[in-house]
Formats: sequence, C-alpha cells, structure tokens
Amino acid sequence: MSRVAKNPVVIPAGVEVSLAADEIIVKGPLGTLKQKQNANVRVVQDGNELKVEKVAESIAANAMSGTMRAVLANMVHGVSKGFERKLTLVGVGYRAQAKGDVLNMALGFSHPVDHAMPAGVKVETPTQTEIVVKGANRQQVGQVAAEIRAYRPPEPYKGKGVRYADEVVVIKETKKK
Repeated sequence: MSRVAKNPVVIPAGVEVSLAADEIIVKGPLGTLKQKQNANVRVVQDGNELKVEKVAESIAANAMSGTMRAVLANMVHGVSKGFERKLTLVGVGYRAQAKGDVLNMALGFSHPVDHAMPAGVKVETPTQTEIVVKGANRQQVGQVAAEIRAYRPPEPYKGKGVRYADEVVVIKETKKK
C-alpha cells in the first residue's frame, strides 16, 4: 500500500463528510466540495478519521490509494481553512484591481486585461502590484493563478511580468559585443 495512504485524514470540528457509492461530499464553513469515488479504492470513515483502503492488490490501486488520500486531505483542508495563491506584478505601469469577481490588469498591452473568476474562487488586491487568489478547491485556485500568470509570464532579461510571490526568476546576462 502507498505510504501516503497509510496515514488517515483527520476531520476537524465543523466539517461533515458524507460517503456515497459513487461520490464523496465534504461540507465545511468555506463551502462544499465533491469528488467521484474511484473503483480501485474504498474510503472508510472511522470516527473523525477517513481511511483509504485498496480494493485489490494492483499497481493502479496502490497509486490511486495515495492519490485519493491526498485529494481527500486537500478537500478537508480547503473547506475548513481554504487555499490561497499570491502573485506579484513586476514592471513599470503593471497594476491590478479587483472589481467583484473580475480582475482588471494593466500589463503593458495596448488594452486592459480582464479575467473573470470562476465560482468558488475569490480575488483580492491588497496593493496595485499584489494579487491574492483564494478558494476552497486547491486545484481550482492553482489553475486560476496559472491563468493569470500566463497573460504575461516573467521574462528572463528584466524579470518583468506576473510571477508567483515565492517564485525566483533567474535573470540572464545581456549579449555582449
């Protein structure tokens, strides 16, 4: 069995988990998340813990047991505490402003860039050069942050662009004559 799947997922107070034959539903103060059951693994609730067990001895079942345990842990963490991704804008005139569920950015193009947030994801701009993407679904938060970064990824000569707050951009040396 996967080493990751051997550890149970602890369910904190205020989080409800309902297991159905084909779906797992996790409800908490920050929302509700759903995940389809995989045929190779079985999820069992034991008090305030979720345990993932393999149905059969196979490589696919072993891999899915660890994957399913990680997904369940992310769901429980997401509905209780939430996930966030921070982005910074580097460049002269680069700025962002959140208006409801739309992020308006000036990224050096001849036009402003508007990015609409999907349901379940919120965006904040503490300053004009900082963007904070928040939500309960870890995959969705990461995907939205990647889409925002894709508008103007950091370039290697000056470092201008949209980057993750913890990202290190290695600056190349310019060409010498």
